[in-house]
Amino acid sequence: MSEKVKKKHPVLRFFRNLLIILILIVAVTYLITALIIRGQFGRGDYPDRRFTTAYWYDDFAERYPRELVNFESGGNRLIGYIYGADNNDKGLIVWSHGIGSGHEAYIGTIVKFVDLGWKVFAYDATGSGDSEGSGSRGLVQSAIDLDSALSFIEKDTRLSGMPVMLFGHSWGGYAVAAVQDFGHKIDAVVSVSGYNNAFEMLTDGADDVIGEIPAAIDKPFMWVWNRLTFGKYAELTALDGINKGSVPILIMHGDQDTVVGYDTISIISKKQQITNPNAEYYVFTGENAGHAGIFYSDDANAYIREINARWKEVTDRYNGDPIPDDVREAFVATVDKTKCNIPNSVLIDTVDAFFEKNLNN
Repeated sequence: MSEKVKKKHPVLRFFRNLLIILILIVAVTYLITALIIRGQFGRGDYPDRRFTTAYWYDDFAERYPRELVNFESGGNRLIGYIYGADNNDKGLIVWSHGIGSGHEAYIGTIVKFVDLGWKVFAYDATGSGDSEGSGSRGLVQSAIDLDSALSFIEKDTRLSGMPVMLFGHSWGGYAVAAVQDFGHKIDAVVSVSGYNNAFEMLTDGADDVIGEIPAAIDKPFMWVWNRLTFGKYAELTALDGINKGSVPILIMHGDQDTVVGYDTISIISKKQQITNPNAEYYVFTGENAGHAGIFYSDDANAYIREINARWKEVTDRYNGDPIPDDVREAFVATVDKTKCNIPNSVLIDTVDAFFEKNLNN
């Protein structure tokens, strides 16, 4: 072997070792990224009723009976309910909830639509509420679950002949827009506080979790995770669904929303790119125009702020230590649940009028 070839060996070993190190860095970084993201998309179980001031179905069970249904989505059995089963004169509202809980988080608003004559099909998405799934998987999953729900409805003899209206908030707000790309027969859509692009929403949230610079470095790994998790649906956007046809859609958003940024990643921020001729817009304004506050009346929001201030006094006393269950229960007992759960009549009336206008579209 010549001296020239021998001299190359250290260089070749250097680059080989460097390549191995780079591969290990990439693999470990991706693994850490995947673990962090999975942690962010864990189960959205219903909270212990003893420690919450929100309304749940238990508060309405006597007045609003419901019928249990279930269907499969991605290998998981999802639990749903038909509210207002005897309401057959209007249409069917299919309810897609936000991430972190199930449909019962909106029960006070759902029953208002039942009172207005609508039949409501509301379900708990993957890894949420009473449905199966070790976690909620990610930000595209809501559209996949809604596709499965609509496929179930189309095969159900009680529901398949009814006009179908979609209502979604946040995770669900994205879903009701994006699912239009799946080709279902839909008469009208209301998207509230929805994001346009799941990957944009993922990276925007990463800024808060790990910081802007680490999030920027990690962005390619998040893209790979999103692609591997959702495959062909990874790039599905709300705009894809909205612009695919001319299904009437009302896009609602609060201008104080900091969860799904009103001016940045929301569907409504992409207004100039929407070509659907039947798209309409409604902007909530004022101090209660946040991500979830828009579901409650001004009086309810004021009372909620008062409750939150009182609760902060309790948490401050414990200085980060766990708060005993009896203390939490005692605090909840002092709250007037009726006052803090008054629904926003403007939202309800606006949505009802929009759906009414587009019956039998």
